[in-house]
Amino acid sequence: MKAQYGILRFKKYKGPAISPIEAHNERTKEQYASNPDIDTDRSRYNLHLVQPQGRYREEADRMIAAAHCRVRKDSVRVVEALVTASPEFFKGKSRSEVKAYFEYALKFLESKQSPDTFLSAVVHMDEKTPHLHLCFVPLTADGRLSAKEIIGNRKNLVKWQDEFWQHMVKQYPELERGESASQTGREHIPPRLFKEMTQLTKQKEQLDALLVGINPFNGKSRAAEISKVLDSYIPAVSKMRTELNRYQVAFTETTAENRQLKKKNKTLSASLDKAKEGSVLKRLEDAKLRQDYEAALKTLDSIPPEVIRFYENRTQEPVVRHDK
Repeated sequence: MKAQYGILRFKKYKGPAISPIEAHNERTKEQYASNPDIDTDRSRYNLHLVQPQGRYREEADRMIAAAHCRVRKDSVRVVEALVTASPEFFKGKSRSEVKAYFEYALKFLESKQSPDTFLSAVVHMDEKTPHLHLCFVPLTADGRLSAKEIIGNRKNLVKWQDEFWQHMVKQYPELERGESASQTGREHIPPRLFKEMTQLTKQKEQLDALLVGINPFNGKSRAAEISKVLDSYIPAVSKMRTELNRYQVAFTETTAENRQLKKKNKTLSASLDKAKEGSVLKRLEDAKLRQDYEAALKTLDSIPPEVIRFYENRTQEPVVRHDK
């Protein structure tokens, strides 16, 4: 069974960005072409834990004026807290159980920030994983507008995460405390990267199929097919390496290290079942990404030289091979 995490994130919004986030949270648009994950047929199941009293921007400006705050043009006027959990956590839970989870999370946020500053708290049930958007005006206890003081720096964000987990685990003991980016030394690998790797793996399988049984009789026609795939495959491999470097996914470069990786890969599935700590889970996710990437490189290296020559002559660009 996969580890389950309670998740809390923050975003800050200045004036121009407030209306678009309101439109998203309150589902005021008829279509969401930019976000295909939204199933508008299920939007009727969304629910408010805090009902907005007016438009976000106007309400924020009203609160700020009432507090007699000093405001700059570039001041953060609204902070959004996003609360969710691992998809596995919500499996099998009823709508009322999901609502109870977010109501309990809201109690934590109410203990950290005055509910009088809340603009809206809405639970979205119409996307893949239920989540809560809580928008508030970052007014301090003594009436100053300061998102920096409330949310704080990286160190303070770790404290937020610690206290959030300590609160949630009292009611939901199955939740685990994931490691923050500042503790792991890298940013959280986004789901988008895993999707891109899945697509790259599909292209790899297509290449593998074309490379099976290639011979002098079918080489020319097969080379043309392979070249078409390489047009997208080679840039995708290059982009993936850049992305993996960005998120500090380690690479193996030597034959000995590759042999060690193969041994480790045999135990990935069994180890995943036993993984209880966030750091272990992240290392396993990294290893899987690395394994898939190196498989993609191996396919490139298995392309016959004559096919590479055909591709280079057609594109007039040298193909990128695996650095030995």
